[in-house]
Formats: sequence, C-alpha cells, structure tokens
Amino acid sequence: MSANKIFLVLLLFIPISIAAHFLEWGPLSVFLLSALAIVPLAAWMGTATEEIAVVVGPSLGGLLNATFGNATELIIGLVALKAGVIDVVKASIIGSIVSNLLLVMGLSMLLGGLRYKEQTFQPIVARTNASSMNLAVIAILLPTAVDVTSNGINEVTMQTLSSAVAVVLILVYGLTLLFSMKTHTYLYDAGVAEEANEELAEANLAPDEVEGKTNLWLWVGVLFVCTVMVAVESELLVDSLEEATARLGLTALFTGVILVPIIGNAAEHATAVTVAMKNKMDLSVSVAVGSSLQIALFVAPVLVLAGWAFGQPMDLDFNPFELVAVAVSVLIANSVSSDGRSDWLEGTLLLAAYTVLGLAFFFHPVIESIG
Repeated sequence: MSANKIFLVLLLFIPISIAAHFLEWGPLSVFLLSALAIVPLAAWMGTATEEIAVVVGPSLGGLLNATFGNATELIIGLVALKAGVIDVVKASIIGSIVSNLLLVMGLSMLLGGLRYKEQTFQPIVARTNASSMNLAVIAILLPTAVDVTSNGINEVTMQTLSSAVAVVLILVYGLTLLFSMKTHTYLYDAGVAEEANEELAEANLAPDEVEGKTNLWLWVGVLFVCTVMVAVESELLVDSLEEATARLGLTALFTGVILVPIIGNAAEHATAVTVAMKNKMDLSVSVAVGSSLQIALFVAPVLVLAGWAFGQPMDLDFNPFELVAVAVSVLIANSVSSDGRSDWLEGTLLLAAYTVLGLAFFFHPVIESIG
C-alpha cells in the first residue's frame, strides 16, 4: 500500500477521535486516536502547500513551503504552550531537531543505501546547512549556559534574553530564505527540479500546463481546513496528554522529545524516505535538514515570543541533557553529510545514535512522569 493510500485510511481517525472525546472513551484512547488523526492532516497540508506553490511561482511558493513546512509542530506547540505544558513544548523543539537529523536522515540513507550502493548530494548545501545548524545550537545553548554559570537569573531576565535571541534567530532564518530562494537558488534547484520534472512526465504535462491543471482555490481550501483540523486535534492531544502518558508510564521529557515529534513529522518522514529510495538524496537531505533548521530558526523563536504574548514562562533555558542530545545530533549529522555522499552504513550509524538517545530519554529520571 502506498503512503498516499495509508494517509487516506488514517483520515478515518479524525471523526473517531472527536467521537472518543465527546463519548468519554478515556484520555489514553483520545490521545492515541488524535495522534493518528494528526498524521494524515500533516500530509495533506504538505500536499496542499506544494500544489499552491506550483501555481504562485518559485519565490512565493518557496516562502509558502518555508512557512507551512512545520506548521503541524508549530500548532501543537502553540496549543501545548497555551495549556501551560512548557516542559513538553521545550522537549518537542529538541525532539524535532533530533528526529529529523537522526531518524529521518538515518532511515533515508539506510533504505536508499540498500537499494543503491552509494548516493550523492550537493556538499556545498550540506556545509551551508551545517553552519546554520551550528549557529542554532549555540543560540539555544547560551541562555542555559548563562543560567548554569551564574547564581541563577530571574524569570523575567531569562524571558528577555530568550526573546532577544529569538529575534536574532528569526532574522537569520529570513536571511537563509533570501540565500536559498533569491541569491543562490542554483545551489538548491537541482533535486527539486528533477523531482518536479519527473512528476510532470508521469502526468504527461508540459510545465506551462501545470497552472491550468491545478485548482488553486481548492488547495487553498484544503490547506485552511487541514490547519483548522490540526488545531482541533492538537487540543484533544494536549488535553489528554497528562493522564495518557502517566498511564503509559512516560515522562514529560520522553513524550516531548520522542512521541510528539514523530506524530508531527510523520508525513515529512515518509516524503524523505520515499525520495531517497528513488535515488534523490538532494531532495531527501533537503527535507530532513531543512526541517531541523526551520524548527531551530523559526518555530522555536516563534514559540518563545508566543509564550511572552500568552504570559507563559516559555524561554530558551532547556534541560542540559536536551542540549547534549541536540549538540550530539548536529555533530554526527554534520559529520556524515559533509562529504556529499551516503550509504547504508552511515544511515545505520544515525539510527543507532537516535536509538541510544531515545533509551537515555526513556530512563532519564530528572523530570517525573506527568500526572
């Protein structure tokens, strides 16, 4: 069964999860059902964004993709933030970065490497992304370092520092968009153009026929409906989170770092792995690393500023172990991708690193189980 058919089947969990909430089937059932319902909604949001991008052109389309690329994670984060589940929000930021760099890229390299002995992608883009990720790690690490290396700073000061860092990160994110979509587009076009041309060939369409074949307002409507439904399902997920995870014996740390990112990133995981198995590692690496960059440079800063607006103490003062995990992930991912080639062994190494980190988060005793 193809990924698209699986996502269609999973749409059935939308009404089922809503029914579970109103019929009071219990928090564990609501949590699991709403998690399954979010997966196809995220996939359809991605499809709608891509279809709209085809019509509006590469510049506006690229901005649209950049804005909605991690909309699911952002919506879940905002809902959790408003509910005051700050530990889970922070952990999900770290978890999204770690899962994209290790789990998604690892699976892509492993499965692509099993089909093709060696795969290549542009090392220049990999090095540029690595530099941006290094900056993001430094920016995320410093507020915690300030707190740990001093006698402790008060909540207002930490919020102010985090907000200032958030503004810097958003500015850097804007510059990365300018670099990739305007001044140095030729570095990023190869994999995307190849994928687009193959899709057109399969549909027997010429490039100038695409705009006429794509129903712009239909896909705008799909994007709007999916965004609203993701917000609804996120409310159900967050409302049932505490009791459900307590019954499962999970901590806030493990839930945020492992479970929430897998739920929100499932569609992107499928896309990256699928294109890798078609020997399009440029596009696969772009999806995995680009998503991590967007989380670090856009989603995390937006959540910090939203915390300030909501009156919630959301800042960049993370659990030190979370920072160790993201630093290790960036280090090994940069090491593996810097040469512009990949094979199944490198994919296995990334997955092994993710497994070890997952075990460490599962047994980490610092944060008690929710509930």
